[in-house]
Amino acid sequence: MCINAKAETVDKLPSFREAFEKRRCVVPSDGFYEWRGPKARREPLWIHPADDTLLLFAGLFEAWQSQPGEWQTTFTILTTSANRLLEPIHNRMPVILDEAGAADWMNWREPDPLSLKRLLLPASEDLLVVRPASPLVNSVKNEGPELLEDLSLFGQ
Repeated sequence: MCINAKAETVDKLPSFREAFEKRRCVVPSDGFYEWRGPKARREPLWIHPADDTLLLFAGLFEAWQSQPGEWQTTFTILTTSANRLLEPIHNRMPVILDEAGAADWMNWREPDPLSLKRLLLPASEDLLVVRPASPLVNSVKNEGPELLEDLSLFGQ
């Protein structure tokens, strides 16, 4: 399973081409994590909408058999080059769609899927805010509101 797909090549790679043409989806999210700093002291960051609304990530889905007769549906999120806010942290970011773009993206009747590549751009810098997150996010075993405590309040 691929966690993300590059917007620039999604229509060319055999692993994504058919899903790009026929199985587009939107993945709602309240934000995402990135890490900065050296590997020994990586700092987790919570990146989320400035107005605390949901983000709509451009995605693709696929159904496949993990074993004969046992179907699973998985998805991947499309990424694009980072905007100026995120460039110092990472060179890529999820493709974030507005409501109209999400409706266009999911239109399976779109006669020219390549025209949808116009939607696969970096989000505007004012859409997102970045703040420190708890080091607890470094393990997928952890979940809960304590992951998003505002560490800046504690001088970290």
